[in-house]
Amino acid sequence: MVSDQMRDGYVVVVVGGGAAGLSGALMLARARRQVVVIDVGAPRNAPAAGVHGFLARDGISPAELLERGRAEVRRYGGHVVDGEVAAVAREDSGFTVALADGRTVRARRLLVATGLVDELPGIAGLRARWGRDVVHCPYCHGWEVRDQAIGVLATGPLAVHQALLFRQWSADITFFSHTTPRPAGEEAEQLAARGIRVVDGEVASLEIAGDRLVGVRLSDGTVVSRQALAVSPRVTARAGVLTALGLQPMAHPLGAGEYVAADATGLTAVPGVWVAGNVTDLSAQVGGAAAAGAVAAAAINADLVAEETRRAVAAYRDPFSPASEARICEQVMGERRHGL
Repeated sequence: MVSDQMRDGYVVVVVGGGAAGLSGALMLARARRQVVVIDVGAPRNAPAAGVHGFLARDGISPAELLERGRAEVRRYGGHVVDGEVAAVAREDSGFTVALADGRTVRARRLLVATGLVDELPGIAGLRARWGRDVVHCPYCHGWEVRDQAIGVLATGPLAVHQALLFRQWSADITFFSHTTPRPAGEEAEQLAARGIRVVDGEVASLEIAGDRLVGVRLSDGTVVSRQALAVSPRVTARAGVLTALGLQPMAHPLGAGEYVAADATGLTAVPGVWVAGNVTDLSAQVGGAAAAGAVAAAAINADLVAEETRRAVAAYRDPFSPASEARICEQVMGERRHGL
């Protein structure tokens, strides 16, 4: 898809064009804000055949969902630009966003929806099957692997929880302890009570036949027949552009990865910067990320309205002040933009 030309300045720059970023941009464009989405074009869910659990769009391919989202943003006058944001810096009136190709753009507010990076275990054959028969979320993929022989690869403290969840979709679940301690105590009892077999030993590779997963090979050569494998990768927020503003990702308390802290609207500790989607909520699915983008956009617009109202009140009280002149210029430019 051909990108829109990027102007010098916008009211809001959205970094990241997934469900959260496009949803936020759509809300802002419908609020008649000048908004641009800058997206590198590497969605986390690209390997998946379809997006599931998203009302009225269940099964849609990730690429088609984003294509439709971009078209909707453009329909209301928003811009979508293909590019990678290299740096963000604060200015007196807002922020300067620098792209890797040398372009720059200014904005009064930022919405960062850059998502996560999955850090997959270094097991031979695993990455090539990611999003196909190697999955992570039972609510995203459980239906597609229902009643199959499913393995759960232990990668952290939530592995037993993941195995118990996938038990809802299949009675044939095998828990691979891999490089983690074998479950003991209450966790061992829970797995046994649910009929989940535990296999010790490090997993070395996946067995593939006819472009399908058929088994899991242990380091001692033993092959355990499986048709699907659930893995919880460690995830890292794509938040490098925010470090220059003083925002550092925080470690998840359960060791699942890192995220950018924010309040319920997505507002970070840096005034003028909001986040939405997986960059701040590690477990958000597509529907939740889209909703978070809309919430953040409404908060951004409300913040802008409050700022503009303060300036308008100051100008109203003193018609000859610099604020009054700025308000008049802003009004004239707004009328020109909207053909009034």
